[in-house]
Amino acid sequence: EDIPAISDRLNTLVDVGLGYLELGQNAPSLSGGEAQRVKISSELYRPFMEKTIYLLDEPTVGLHYDDVAKLLEVLNRLVDKGNSVVVIEHNMDVIKSADYILDFGPEGGSGGGIIVAKGTPENVADNAKSHTGKYLKRVLRK
Repeated sequence: EDIPAISDRLNTLVDVGLGYLELGQNAPSLSGGEAQRVKISSELYRPFMEKTIYLLDEPTVGLHYDDVAKLLEVLNRLVDKGNSVVVIEHNMDVIKSADYILDFGPEGGSGGGIIVAKGTPENVADNAKSHTGKYLKRVLRK
């Protein structure tokens, strides 16, 4: 806290749910989700950001519920700066926060690959063909 330039950078790690990492921890010891969040953290601190498309694959894996909320705040900060964020995710809290959803299915793996629902979270929740929509409807009611 005595050195704002360092403190600010480290606080972005806390903002993305990585406050538990130790300084000097080796990058190969990080999970894929942790590595993605380290990258997001570094992007947030850049003073000038060109418009960028961020593609994230399951960034909430291993995150505590409270840290998912922090990650959503950070992703919204990226969007507020004029960037686009595309997230491949199964976490309903993330899905319900999306501006636009593409739901692939109807099943996983070789039984999927077709867009079964698209649009706002409410659009997807109202789509009877969408397995995601069924669970999303429950989350949106809360």
